[in-house]
Amino acid sequence: MQTPFFFLNNDSKLLDAIRSSDEEALVELFRQNRRPITSLVTRNQGSEDDAEDVLQEAMVVLWDRVRSGSFEYQAKLSTFIYATAKNIWFRRLARHRRELPATEEALDVAAEDASPLEELEENERIIAVQKAMEQLGNPCRDLLLLFYWEDRSMEEIAVKLGFANADTVKSKKYQCKKSLEHLVRSMLGGSDG
Repeated sequence: MQTPFFFLNNDSKLLDAIRSSDEEALVELFRQNRRPITSLVTRNQGSEDDAEDVLQEAMVVLWDRVRSGSFEYQAKLSTFIYATAKNIWFRRLARHRRELPATEEALDVAAEDASPLEELEENERIIAVQKAMEQLGNPCRDLLLLFYWEDRSMEEIAVKLGFANADTVKSKKYQCKKSLEHLVRSMLGGSDG
């Protein structure tokens, strides 16, 4: 009698199915991961609809990576999907928070909560970041804008800016972010660590 495949290694079976374009594997992974992703998103200011969107995006990332051969099996598929969904959701929340002050209502609320000194300091920081971004130049400026403002993946940025791969982009992003922080600190008159 044969042992059912899911007792041996369900993940390898699912990966094989994805490699051969069997979309049933995605249906199975979606079913398996729906509850933890819904829990993650709803605990962090999201709805069940948001959770479905995020899970679908995470599944697309997995599908694309497996099909392109860039997926490295280092943890269970459920762990990869959870981590990917978490990154997608928290980036979305961060982007939403950045866009919020653009509304008049949010500015009114911020003005009520902040002292004039705090408002002045915040405005100085915003101006310093804008000036630093201008001074930073490319490819750093484009890389940081694509990552933080357009919510692009490392892979998308690599293609768009002509980097060798996602790891190169990660390394460059780290350097660019450090350069930006240094510029902002010097503009605000702070010491540079």
